[in-house]
Amino acid sequence: MNDPLRKNACIFLVDDEPANLKLLTKMLASRQYEHLVPLQDARQVIDAYRANRPDLILLDINMPHLDGYQVMAQLQALADPLLPPIVILTAQHGRDTLLKALAAGARDFIGKPFDMAELMMRVNNLLDAHLAHRMLHDQKGMLEEMVRQRTEELNQTRLQVVRRLGRAAEYRDNETGYHILRMSKYSALLAQRLGWDKAACDLMLNASPMHDIGKIGIPDAVLLKPGRLDENEMAIIRTHPEIGASLLAGDRSELLCLAQTIALTHHEKWDGSGYPAGLAGGDIPEAGRIVAVADVFDALSSNRSYKRAWSVDEAVAYVIDSSGSHFDPDVVRCFQEHLPEILAIGNEHREPQAQPPCLAASAEPLAASPLAPAD
Repeated sequence: MNDPLRKNACIFLVDDEPANLKLLTKMLASRQYEHLVPLQDARQVIDAYRANRPDLILLDINMPHLDGYQVMAQLQALADPLLPPIVILTAQHGRDTLLKALAAGARDFIGKPFDMAELMMRVNNLLDAHLAHRMLHDQKGMLEEMVRQRTEELNQTRLQVVRRLGRAAEYRDNETGYHILRMSKYSALLAQRLGWDKAACDLMLNASPMHDIGKIGIPDAVLLKPGRLDENEMAIIRTHPEIGASLLAGDRSELLCLAQTIALTHHEKWDGSGYPAGLAGGDIPEAGRIVAVADVFDALSSNRSYKRAWSVDEAVAYVIDSSGSHFDPDVVRCFQEHLPEILAIGNEHREPQAQPPCLAASAEPLAASPLAPAD
């Protein structure tokens, strides 16, 4: 035998008769099969299988402890996608025996006493088929891994673009980027505590930084105005959710679809007084309701060009007082229950050289702010 794949193939020989095992071993070894595993006790097959992963199994039917049918049932229960072919060794040639063995998973029969030419023909043919199948399976696995790696690279590139666009919007608003880092982590935490699964929470973490991407389309004279905005300027600033949704439209990926939803709805209010669509209650997507709380809390407890940071107590009080009017009561309740975790995130990602939020100076009265908290 010149085929190195066949030569290195692992073959199990399962028979309770030592003489049969010795004969099979001698016959196969004479054809240069080197990796032979004789098993006289059928109860050893599964453990040996896990240790050696055979390419072919020659299996007797009538054995003590476990017969060939029971062994095949145990092998089938492993649900191995590359289960090797099983050849039944039997002196029984009846139709019922044949059908029962085939139904149990056998691929072929070899009658006793063994004919060497027939044995080697069947062994060679079945090994060739199995080894070819294994090569195709391995090749498929390699291709799938290459696709997975490439997909992961594309996803990471997409995430980097999303994050940088989110930061670009914040930089236009004289922010450092820490705001989107904190509020995205707040949002992901709230989503998790509200029952979102891990994949959805990851999407929230990476989509929420795009919530204010529409500010890119707001003129500097309005966006960067140090004083209070007049009515016309407020109308302009309130177009940024629709601008953001338009920028994010046209892509069917889960990430950008969620980002578009958040950008469009995070300024809606529970009582219907928000913008741009005046949605109320459960008509507001849950992602928008979550980000509304996270965004406003961080905005209030952070320094801005037009105000000093509110203390944590004041910011928390505002969120709680706005439950049922501005915010979804369930999200506010979740916010309260997990406030220590939220504060830990805020302290971990606070502005460089900034005081922790819990030590920040009290804010000026809310009426002095040029924008309402959600703006």
